[in-house]
Amino acid sequence: MPRTTVDVASGDKPSPEDDHAFFGQPKGLLTLSGLEVWERFSFLGMQAILVLYFADTVAHGGLGMSAGTAASVSAAYGTLVYLVSVAGGWLADRILGSYRAVLWGGVLIACGHYAMAVPTAAMTWVGLGLISAGTGLLKPNAATLVGKLYATDDDRRDAGFALYYMAINIGAFAGPLITGWLGDHQGWHWGFSAAAIGMTFGLIQYVLGRRHLAGRRKAAAFALAPDALRRAVRLIVAGVVAVAVLATALAMAGLLTMAGFVDLLTLVSVIAPVVYFAVMFKSPRVTDGERGRLRPYVVLFLASTAFNFILFQAYSTMMLLAASNAETTILGFDFPASWYASALGAFEVALAPVVAALWVRMGRGQPHASNKIAIGVVLGGVSFLLMALPTSGHASDDYLMSAWWIVGSYLLLGLGDILLETSGMSATSKLAPAAFSSQTMSLWMLSLALANGIQAQTVKLYDDISKQAYFGVNGAIAVAAGLAVMAAAPWLRRTMHPVH
Repeated sequence: MPRTTVDVASGDKPSPEDDHAFFGQPKGLLTLSGLEVWERFSFLGMQAILVLYFADTVAHGGLGMSAGTAASVSAAYGTLVYLVSVAGGWLADRILGSYRAVLWGGVLIACGHYAMAVPTAAMTWVGLGLISAGTGLLKPNAATLVGKLYATDDDRRDAGFALYYMAINIGAFAGPLITGWLGDHQGWHWGFSAAAIGMTFGLIQYVLGRRHLAGRRKAAAFALAPDALRRAVRLIVAGVVAVAVLATALAMAGLLTMAGFVDLLTLVSVIAPVVYFAVMFKSPRVTDGERGRLRPYVVLFLASTAFNFILFQAYSTMMLLAASNAETTILGFDFPASWYASALGAFEVALAPVVAALWVRMGRGQPHASNKIAIGVVLGGVSFLLMALPTSGHASDDYLMSAWWIVGSYLLLGLGDILLETSGMSATSKLAPAAFSSQTMSLWMLSLALANGIQAQTVKLYDDISKQAYFGVNGAIAVAAGLAVMAAAPWLRRTMHPVH
């Protein structure tokens, strides 16, 4: 019978009866999935209306940005969220431990959403900063806790991550429905309030279910020695204060503009993964075998970047397109444009259990993880190529396409997301060097930061070129990237042991 892994630092583990208590999966998966339902409810519920809030007029409660600027700033926020995940992984591995990192991350996220509920522009930026910090703590470490529920050779692992991702998308489906309706009918900050309440529910559920988690004790897996810990804390506090003071001074001097900040985040999103890969390859804590498994992981990282460059635009350019050039009526029912974002979550909720059941049924005969990831990237690209069809031949922006075009695009994108993210997170938890377990999941998050960083620059073209060219070119690049991963499949299968 597959065993449950033991946390290397604390030795604690769930009770044996938990091992198959949740649809054949460890009961801890229910606790972590419940947390993700509410975290994604709050995060993507807010994300679905954020770009619309940025682009809305000041008189109507928005910030009055142009469409391209709104999409760029929204992408820059996403870049910051995933850049912070590197610090979140390090804090978990060296200071907090995974359980406490997730807990405190959730607290910061909730505080950020409550701040955004206050109807002032200043509190919007404060809230986004808190959410970025909290998500950076929570996201990589929650996925790491899922990985700790399974032995490396447990065939349930990919299916477990698929169920976990299904839970994520229950929140992704429900969040935009609630926040979108409130934002459309009551005001944007009412939508942000709903996100705050959702995250609060998630925290309560997480604490109540903590006994089912491995690694829930306080010790970090590779904790710093006391003297090193004190030095690290002093450096962290000094660094945060220095950055805050410098940013304030530059802003007051007029040198730190919004456009400059976006460009800076893009630059950091490119440099950070290069530096992080270099650190891991050279670290004496990494064995030769672990270093060999990091090489194919670079390919998976780039594949994730290509796909998520498309995926994240479901909440930026696709939202703007839906709000301006798509019908908001299906079968006679009118709905807010932000509800399109719920279609993505709905498809993933519906398809994730099908994919999970398929992998369980196929067992070791299922496609290699690299092929699942490659197919996901291709599907993401095709979803944008599909949008090039209804946007062709329109010289003006006063046309309305059928709602089914966007729904169809989100169907392809949702299936691609399930294939790529579940396989990618599962492969990450297997390929991670032991001394960098949480930080390797943070490295996976850096692929999302890089995707957002690139997006923050390309979406600036949204106002300047035809929509057909915009969606067509971006989709074609993603398809080419997916085909390149397929071509590398033989090498990836040889070098990604124990991933199969």
